[in-house]
Amino acid sequence: MDRTERFQRMVALLKARRVVSRGEFLEALEVSLATFKRDLEYLRERLGAPIVYDREAGGYRLDEAEGCWELPGAWFTASEAHALLTVEVLLEGLEPGLLGPRIAALRERVRAMLGADEREAEAVRRRVRVLGVQARGPDPEHFRAVADALLARRRLWIRHYSRVRDEETEREVSPQRLVHYRNTWYLDAWCHLRGDLRSFALEAIRAVRVLEEAAEEVAEERLDAHFAEGYGIFAGPAKAVAHLRFTPERARWVAAERWHPRQRGWFDEAGCYHLELPYSDERELVMDVLRHGAEVEVLAPRALRARVAAELEAAAARYREP
Repeated sequence: MDRTERFQRMVALLKARRVVSRGEFLEALEVSLATFKRDLEYLRERLGAPIVYDREAGGYRLDEAEGCWELPGAWFTASEAHALLTVEVLLEGLEPGLLGPRIAALRERVRAMLGADEREAEAVRRRVRVLGVQARGPDPEHFRAVADALLARRRLWIRHYSRVRDEETEREVSPQRLVHYRNTWYLDAWCHLRGDLRSFALEAIRAVRVLEEAAEEVAEERLDAHFAEGYGIFAGPAKAVAHLRFTPERARWVAAERWHPRQRGWFDEAGCYHLELPYSDERELVMDVLRHGAEVEVLAPRALRARVAAELEAAAARYREP
C-alpha cells in the first residue's frame, strides 16, 4: 500500500482500538520498523496527529485531550492527491505570480494530503510545463481587486486603456465573469457608461477600485448570447457566417480544431476542408485566417474575403523591391 493508504490505516486502527501496539501496526501495515517510524513522525510533525505512546498500556493511542482529530484529506486517494498537486502547478504556470499567494495554503494542504516532501513536489514542477507564449499578464493587485469584486458582487471603478483608440477612459462596471482566453485575462462586465455589456482586458486596466454599490446582475442566457455567439473575444450577436476552405495539407490540423461552438466542417471530394462559423466582429477572425497564409481561402461572405485580400496585398507590398 502507498503512504497515504498507510496513514489512513494507522488512523483507523487508533480510532477502532483504544491502544495499538507497535507489533500490531507492523503486521497491519506490512512495513519495516524504519518505515513505521518515518510514517509516525510525519503524522505527528507534519499533520499534527496527537499520537502518544502509553507505556502502561504498551502501545500508541490518540491523546483525547487534543479533542477529535481527523486526518487531513483522508478522503483522497494517492492518485487524486497527485492530480491536485499537478493542478497547483498548472495554476501557477497559467500566470506566474498571479495566483501563487492565494493558493499557497492550498499547496501546503495538498502536499500534506499526499504525504509529499519538497522533492516530490519539485518533481511535479519539473515534469509539468505551462508555456504562456505572447501572454500579457495583468497587475496582480488589479487581478485580486477584480476577483474580489466579482465574487462579492460589488461594482468596480476602472481606468481602462484602449489600444485601438490609444486613449484611457474611466468607467463604472458591474463584473460578471473572468475569462482566460489565449493567454490573456478578460473581465466580462456591464458597463454603466455605455449601458451595455463590454469585455475588458485586465492587463489594459491602469487603475481599479472596488465600490460599495452592489453589482448589477445580468442573466446567464444574455451573457452567453452576447459573448459566446460571435467569434473570439470581439463578441456580440452573430452578424454573418464565414466560409473558409483549407488545403488538404492544412486540413490535417484544422479539421481537429475547435474555432467556435457552433462551427460546421466537412471535407470535399478534393480533400479540402471547409469550415463555417458565425462571427460578429471580423478583426480576430481575419488574424486567424491570415496565419494560415496561402493554405486557406475565404469563400464567403464577400466583405470578409475582400478584407483578407486587402491585408494580404498590403503585406505583399512591403516585400516588393522599391
